[in-house]
Amino acid sequence: DLNTMISDALCLFPRICKSLSGIVFQKTKGNPFFVLEFMQSLQSRGLLQYNCHQKRWVWDEDITRGEEITDNVLHLLSSKMNELSIHVQMVLKVMACFGICTNESVIGYLSESAEYAGVQNGLEGALRDGYIVKSGEGSLQFVHDKVREAAYNLIDDSKKKQFHYHLGQVLYQFCDGNDVGDIIFLTASQINHGKEWIIKDKDLSIGIAVLNMKAGKKALDGCDHKTAYSYLRFAMFLLPEDHWESNYDLSLRLNFLMASATNSCCQYDEAEQILRKGLSNARCLDDQLPSYLLMSQIFQAQGKVNDVYDTCSSILIQLGESIPESSTLKTSSGMIQETLNMYKEVGDKWLEGEKTDDKTLNTTLQFYRAIALASFFGKSRSHVVYFTCKAVQLSLQRGLCECTPLTLMQFTTSATTDENAVLCYRIAKNALCLQERFGVAAQIPELYNNFYGMIAWRFESFQEGVIRLRQGFEAGLSFGQIEQGLHCLCNRIKLAIGSGANLKSTLKEIDYYLHLLKTYKSMIATNAMLCFRETLSLLIDKGEATSIEEKAAFGDLNGKEHNLHAMSFYHKVIRAFWSGYTEQCQYYSEKYMSVSLEEVRLLNKSQVEFYHGLNSIEKLRVKKLVKCQEAVRKSIAAMRFAAAHSDWNYTNKLYLLEAEQQSLRDDHAHAIRMYDASIESARRSGFIHEQGLACEKAGFYYKRCGAVHNALHYFKHARECYEEWGSIMKVNLIQKEIDGLTVSC
Repeated sequence: DLNTMISDALCLFPRICKSLSGIVFQKTKGNPFFVLEFMQSLQSRGLLQYNCHQKRWVWDEDITRGEEITDNVLHLLSSKMNELSIHVQMVLKVMACFGICTNESVIGYLSESAEYAGVQNGLEGALRDGYIVKSGEGSLQFVHDKVREAAYNLIDDSKKKQFHYHLGQVLYQFCDGNDVGDIIFLTASQINHGKEWIIKDKDLSIGIAVLNMKAGKKALDGCDHKTAYSYLRFAMFLLPEDHWESNYDLSLRLNFLMASATNSCCQYDEAEQILRKGLSNARCLDDQLPSYLLMSQIFQAQGKVNDVYDTCSSILIQLGESIPESSTLKTSSGMIQETLNMYKEVGDKWLEGEKTDDKTLNTTLQFYRAIALASFFGKSRSHVVYFTCKAVQLSLQRGLCECTPLTLMQFTTSATTDENAVLCYRIAKNALCLQERFGVAAQIPELYNNFYGMIAWRFESFQEGVIRLRQGFEAGLSFGQIEQGLHCLCNRIKLAIGSGANLKSTLKEIDYYLHLLKTYKSMIATNAMLCFRETLSLLIDKGEATSIEEKAAFGDLNGKEHNLHAMSFYHKVIRAFWSGYTEQCQYYSEKYMSVSLEEVRLLNKSQVEFYHGLNSIEKLRVKKLVKCQEAVRKSIAAMRFAAAHSDWNYTNKLYLLEAEQQSLRDDHAHAIRMYDASIESARRSGFIHEQGLACEKAGFYYKRCGAVHNALHYFKHARECYEEWGSIMKVNLIQKEIDGLTVSC
């Protein structure tokens, strides 16, 4: 260790130099290079010296402890580096310009030029002297950032900008017309230091603009949006004033990339401004289409769904498509069946075909997808169905394209009903396989959001959806598809609550996401998160210690088909049910059903039906109401149908409803069997909250029967489940029941 090394160097017992070793470690963090330099620095300034009288090395601990390593070592390093050979100094300067590390291939490129012919020899010297080390395959790095700082100081301050620029010029010769990988970033970063010289040469300005555009595009492809923005902004700066006339193709491409990078950085106003400039200078509709599509995505991210609808409808009309002024449930049902019949005619074999070269098809499908999404938030489900059906029919008629997987998936989210759920699920799974075959990773956020958030819950476990939607959220942020990533996030939280994830952990996640949303500025996602947060806060402790002042703000929610209105009622149903407010739960359940009769595919609907059924049974215990009896019948039928597709997600719910129904009929044996079956099914599926709910209902049943000891057993089990779930509110309610029964015993 360090003490042993210093002990050997000073020929002292380890116990004697232990205090010095502690100081040296504190100053150098044990870095061997800095240890040596620091020790030499102490010796050269007389702070560490040999005492002839004592015949040993001595030092002043107080002065040594107060020494600042940075200035002393930096000065010592600079002095030593000034004595190195020209070639070693050159490689140190070059590497210092690139940062703490660089690729060895860069040195290879430079050594082929006359100006830097000696850098290869210099590299060997720098490695030998210990200034640089090899780390990983083909990577070189300074042993410490202070070594890099000292090397950079070898360049005169007045000449640093020119040194960077000249270095970039040499590398630029190798980049021009060649695929040099990540070296393009080093080249652009270096040559951009010479802005004042570049702008004096028009041809060079265009060449460097192209270089920065390529670097920006590569950074965008690598999901480094801020770096891309920096390169593309510099490229825009280099263009001449008349660039739209003199360099049209370059200007068009650069304008779109710049807007894409700006959008990915959530600078929506700036991105819109850039796009409008590009649109005003574009010479034809084909050149405008990518910008209009990106504009619609920017509008969507800001919640401007009417602007999205107007933009997309205008473009689709120009592409020869028709936009209906209105659409009805009857029309949309007919279109769904027509589309499914067309799909069944071609069969799954159709998906094995090759991609078509029809670029217009891909563009048209993209605008149909955008207008369908806008219709979901701003129009009606019948509009969504119309646009998604039209898009699938186009692809079925004209062939597969890159956009086909997204088109098929979006169609299934709007077309799925109880009757066609299996076929739509198969189509959606095929869409995922098609995306995998095409290898378009950027489609993952939207595909995962639609599949796991809106389709798979009927067939696959909630927990699997939680995992996949997290991946979709992360992919959305990586690919700059912020809105789709945030949709994945909202659906993930919904599934997490449905699967009984720990409430306190989920609340912490939501608080983190709300902080994140201050950057992404999505009104829809923020309101959704605030709704979830308020619900969780109530479930945890009635909001006593977990509530915040900020609440969801939906604006004017009047309108039968307003999806955000449905979301508000959905949360109120959950809150009322778990709080035990029977009348409120009944009221908001009926409100939700009236708002979302068209949205039969939604996970929310099945959850509300479950709570509505249990709540109606509680009302039936007080008064026999035909309306409540019908609600129970429908709820059991819905859960039986759902359980036939997904035993994992719905069997426990079905068993609990049947247990409660049998308890009303005083069928003791059947009720007990169903309660226990529900508890076991919920335990097997990991739904700790619904395991607790089944135990609670069983406890109340035994209490009504006068079986106090059995009631206590189930209540205690319910309390354990609710503790694991993280609901202090439910734990307290159950504890009151336990206390009351204990007293009566």
